[in-house]
Amino acid sequence: MLRVRCLRGGSRGAEAAHLIGTMVGRAVTGWVQRAFRSTASSAAAVQPAAAEEDTVSDSDRLECPVCAYNEWDPLEEVIVGRAENARVPPFTVEVKANTYEKYWPFYQKYGGQTFPEEHLKKAVAEIEEMCNILRLEGVTVRRPEPIDWSFQYTTPDFTSTGMYAAMPRDILLVVGNEIIEAPMAWRSRFFEYRAYRPLMKEYFQKGAKWTTAPKPTMADELYDQDYPIRTVEDRHKLAAQGKFVTTEHEPCFDAADFIRAGRDIFVQRSQVTNFMGIEWMQRHLAPTYKVHIISFTDPNPMHIDATFNIIGPGLVLSNPDRPCHQIKMFEKAGWNVVKPPTPLIPDDHPLWMSSKWLSMNVLMLDEKRVMVDANETSIQKMFERLGIAPIKVNIRHANSLGGGFHCWTADVRRRGTLQSYFSY
Repeated sequence: MLRVRCLRGGSRGAEAAHLIGTMVGRAVTGWVQRAFRSTASSAAAVQPAAAEEDTVSDSDRLECPVCAYNEWDPLEEVIVGRAENARVPPFTVEVKANTYEKYWPFYQKYGGQTFPEEHLKKAVAEIEEMCNILRLEGVTVRRPEPIDWSFQYTTPDFTSTGMYAAMPRDILLVVGNEIIEAPMAWRSRFFEYRAYRPLMKEYFQKGAKWTTAPKPTMADELYDQDYPIRTVEDRHKLAAQGKFVTTEHEPCFDAADFIRAGRDIFVQRSQVTNFMGIEWMQRHLAPTYKVHIISFTDPNPMHIDATFNIIGPGLVLSNPDRPCHQIKMFEKAGWNVVKPPTPLIPDDHPLWMSSKWLSMNVLMLDEKRVMVDANETSIQKMFERLGIAPIKVNIRHANSLGGGFHCWTADVRRRGTLQSYFSY
């Protein structure tokens, strides 16, 4: 058995990309083929099996403030994002590809400016109440630094204003005792890591591993500048063809495109996560963890947790509007695949960056408690039927900024051990 423990002062560091020049095209093709062959062979070999547990002692865990292997072990510490000072991102090609057509005039008018002030105030209040409820449930809550995102910045490749530090799930992924800082793919989020840097330094000084993935230049070559998106029909056709606004020019990924189940981590190729970024994560986490690529019938894939949300050992919420193409891998492993009910959020409520399916973007406090939207009574009843107690919180205005409970948080420490939920 592999013994996993936190080495004080250790850091894996950022792995450099090695492919240059004309080799990039051939290499990318190879990466895609290998990645899908690997996932397909894994699916074929899956057999129902009892979880295999690693030997990690309590003393090992106590040495490190960072430790999480899955999405459902008892939550002890969490980072909750901030809505303060949030700005509408400039209406660039990557933002257009990730937003709905009916909101494009909003971005064209308000890009670079603050979100509507009254709406933002309500979102701030909702998140403060969410933090209070988490504390009452026994969870330690940490927050990023408040930053003024209005400043315009210029790199050698682009100029932009900032956006926010509302969704720590997008930028931080805890795998075991390591925090991985994602490189991101939106230019307006290039410097988002600065809001979390004091926390990262604190966790590192207390013994956590801290890795920053290679930062993309976000030059024009990272984006398909002629990405032909005008309607939802266009989205469906392009997604079916495997075409996304991000190219394979350099690695990029958002942490929210990955979801953990012990030794197995699942990821989708999306508008913000490319195959080169996935390949970097596969190499970085091997051999302890296996990163599987899965895909969905989704016209606009961006972040996996409102499409496929693993909420317990052998229990996954699978969006009925976006079926998973590799669902048999989970069925063969004996998993219970649950289709959540249709969201109840009204059509006239603004969702500038997401769909109504934030209703399934829930945060597990442990296997028997879930933080869920107070307005979504249908999914509350579903959880009750599953024997899971809903912790009801209203974040309807916070939803408008692009996330549900899972998005608004990054779990830093869960009380549990590394286990395998699949056998190969």
